[in-house]
Amino acid sequence: MSIPFVTLDEPEYGVVVDVLPGVRRVIANNPNKFTYRGTGTYIIGDRDVVVIDPGPALDTHRDALAAALTGRRVTAILITHCHADHSPLAAWLRAETGAPTLAFGPHGEVAEPEPDDQPDDQPDDQPDDAPVEETIDLAFVPDTVVLDGDIAARLPGLTPGHTSNHTCFSIDEQGVLFTGDHVMGWSTTVIAPPDGDMRAYLDSLRKVAGRSDAVLLPTHGAPVTSPAPLLHALIDHRLEREAQVLAAVRDGVAAIPDIVSRLYADVRSELHKAAGRSVHAHLRKLIDDGSVVDDDGRFRPN
Repeated sequence: MSIPFVTLDEPEYGVVVDVLPGVRRVIANNPNKFTYRGTGTYIIGDRDVVVIDPGPALDTHRDALAAALTGRRVTAILITHCHADHSPLAAWLRAETGAPTLAFGPHGEVAEPEPDDQPDDQPDDQPDDAPVEETIDLAFVPDTVVLDGDIAARLPGLTPGHTSNHTCFSIDEQGVLFTGDHVMGWSTTVIAPPDGDMRAYLDSLRKVAGRSDAVLLPTHGAPVTSPAPLLHALIDHRLEREAQVLAAVRDGVAAIPDIVSRLYADVRSELHKAAGRSVHAHLRKLIDDGSVVDDDGRFRPN
């Protein structure tokens, strides 16, 4: 399955750049296997502004945001989800500006930590010496819990899957959707149970595909200016992978590591642990569908 990924040139970290009319971005110097070139914090508006995903607790990024916001009034701080590369600086920004934080809620159920988790279709140009565990900002609790379709928060809808509290925000009059980690132009998205949910993720992809956005602005990576081909390719990719997982189980491949070895034989071995998370997410969906039975970590067709 070919996915039309979009590459982003090496950014000038800490520098505010215009992305679209009324939309600027500052990229944090935290490139790694999850963040691609780094976390992009978006600033929407001119004098009165909204900030989306203030980013990691990184002094250089905090200072860059402070400079970018000089002379402007922050009216709201929107959080797509509370992984540690997205939400930690919200506490500082709230204290500095008095602006409320808005999100669907705190993080949901937490999995046991697994090293080396990475997207299962990650490009090969990422640094190998960067942190490889996606961490969670468990301290984050929003001031205002936004609801699905909340117009005041510019929220077109809850988009769970990557996390249970993941949301996207929009500027409908410009056809712009800020997709956080739900849709990333550079890679597929990690779906890691128990909080990550493959069925919810597919439903959320279809929800976004049913919109008519002209541009997707992910927190990591370049703008996606042709959303439909990417969205449909991501959906097809997940469905193809689900069919492969089910076929493996029907062929008697009963354990997740063995399924990974079969399906990801052409993928670097250091990515197999993350692939196991993805396979686990597919298996949970197949169990809910009634297609697969879990016998204490050994899977068989129903």
